Amino acid sequence: MGDDSTTTITAVFKTREAADLAVEHLVQQLSIARPDIFIQSTSAKNTAGSTPSGGDVSHDGGARGDPPLEGEIEVSADINSSMIPAVQQTFGDVGAIRVFGR
Repeated sequence: MGDDSTTTITAVFKTREAADLAVEHLVQQLSIARPDIFIQSTSAKNTAGSTPSGGDVSHDGGARGDPPLEGEIEVSADINSSMIPAVQQTFGDVGAIRVFGR
C-alpha cells in the first residue's frame, strides 16, 4: 500500500510574477487543485515581492517606484507526500529562493 498522507510544502519567491508562475505550474503540470494552493506575504505587510517584476518594470529598463515592495511572497500547497519531489522541482524551476515542508 502506498503512502497517501498529506503534507504542506512551501516556497518563497522574490516576485509576485514568480509566485503566480509557480501556481500555474502546480495546477497545469501537476494537477494540484487551486483550493489546495495558498499565496501570502511572508510579513504582515502587503507586498508585490521584494524585486520589481512584470508590470512594475517599464519597457525602457527602469522600474516603477510605487509598487509595495515590502517583502517576499510565499506559496504553499497541501499535497500528497508522494508529490514532494515534483513540487520541489517545480518551485526550483520557477525561481524559489527557499523551499521547505511543514
